[in-house]
Amino acid sequence: MPPTFLLLPPLLLLLLLPLWGAPQALAQRRQQQPVTAQEGLCALVPCSFSNPYSLYVGKRYGFWFQKGADVNQDPPVATNKAQVTLQERTRGRFSLIGDPQGGNCSLSIRDVTMGDRGTYIFATDKFSGGKHIYAEKQFSLKVIALTHKPHIYIPGALESGRPRNLTCSVPWACERGTPPIFSWTSAALASLGPRTLLSSALSLTPRPQDHGTPLTCQVTFPGAGVTVETTVRLNVTYAPQHAAINVFQGNSTAPEILPNASSLTILEGQAVRLRCVAEGNPPAKLSWFWGSPGLNATPISSSSTLELLPGGTPEEGELTCLVQHPLGSQRISLSLRVQSPPRLLGPSCSPEDEGLLCLCSVRARPAPSLRWRLGEQLLEGNSSNASVEVTFSPSGLWANSSLRLSGGLSTALRLSCEAQNPQGTRSAALLLLPGRAGEDVGLEGEAGLEGQSHKSQLGGPGLGEGRDLQGESSAAGREGELAHREHSPGGRFRGAVSRESQELHYAFLRFHKLENQRREDSDTVYSEIKTDK
Repeated sequence: MPPTFLLLPPLLLLLLLPLWGAPQALAQRRQQQPVTAQEGLCALVPCSFSNPYSLYVGKRYGFWFQKGADVNQDPPVATNKAQVTLQERTRGRFSLIGDPQGGNCSLSIRDVTMGDRGTYIFATDKFSGGKHIYAEKQFSLKVIALTHKPHIYIPGALESGRPRNLTCSVPWACERGTPPIFSWTSAALASLGPRTLLSSALSLTPRPQDHGTPLTCQVTFPGAGVTVETTVRLNVTYAPQHAAINVFQGNSTAPEILPNASSLTILEGQAVRLRCVAEGNPPAKLSWFWGSPGLNATPISSSSTLELLPGGTPEEGELTCLVQHPLGSQRISLSLRVQSPPRLLGPSCSPEDEGLLCLCSVRARPAPSLRWRLGEQLLEGNSSNASVEVTFSPSGLWANSSLRLSGGLSTALRLSCEAQNPQGTRSAALLLLPGRAGEDVGLEGEAGLEGQSHKSQLGGPGLGEGRDLQGESSAAGREGELAHREHSPGGRFRGAVSRESQELHYAFLRFHKLENQRREDSDTVYSEIKTDK
């Protein structure tokens, strides 16, 4: 359509000619600032101009070109003129949203790509044909990588077994761009919920095993071919589970794992560390009790670890770990059994009227068997005959037995006391010697440890008043002796204490006859006593 002109008086035309020849004097000179946009997003370039060709009659058209293009031959990147071929790269993304008729040349760019970088200039049609370039209406577009990340919103705490709706959104994206594509990645049980232009919902039912697992929301902007994502770790609250007790014995670093209601056997004096473990979020409060804890029971340990230190005598019974948690509490227990090898005290013998009384005691866990051997004869429990009487009396950790011999001895007899339980065997012996003419029975002491034999020679003219016989002993032996005296009748003669190496000691013995008749004089004998470590 040919341009339309107004018919003006000749004088007015002469006055306007200088103005038409100086369009730069009328145009508003405003230097455009550089425009920076992130890849995949949008850019808005505000623009306005004053048209020197205000007398131009009809529809005004504006054009945006990339700098360097031939405005009369090359296609523009954007225009408001229909049926004009645009650059393939910018078609549908660059839009002249302003109205050139009113002096508005604003430009909108969506789905920005790295290929959009450059300088752009604005032009309009001239009434005489061709295009007028507004040199001052140009801007430089700088495109940077997309730095924004999706937002994942989790309403409230995630509790195991309770569904929650999670939302992933990109509020920083522009609505006029190509709609983004959302995708979720999670090991948890989930299903897609409703979505909007710039957000997506996910229905999630967390489980205990989902705690700490990653949840990823990925967003792709197809118009620019860029993808961004955000990953969070699920914080799932759940009640304690898989409660167990880890047992560390001695210096071991590899625990023995015991389930609930287990039984644990330890050796007396052994270092043992019990650690209660339970999976829960938040972590449960753990404490230890003897037996089944009541409402106001006092714990023996307020932490997850209970140490049974060596050197003590631990109690037997039920130990309970209480697992307390806001979502539910539980308890796990074990039955503690303590074992120790027999600690033999005796035998000890002392003369009686027309006989001999021998005593033997043993301390052990579990309770040991205790028996006598008199020569080839085995004596245990409670029994008696014309010449021998045996009495057995258990008391707590102690087992006590006494043996009474009536009459004299015609031959030498070996008398031993034997104790046995699952942790070992202990024995100690005395050799009963018949006296020579005018003399009574002599003693030869012997102690044994699991089949080993250690002897100490004791001799004398006969049995009668005298001091106890015993060698040097270890601290443990002395403690055992005190316990023996406390729990069993004390004897006047004792067998030697077992030791690892022999030492030489002397004992002072004074013997008298077993008969009621007494010798007017007494014999004094020094004899070697060899005790074994």
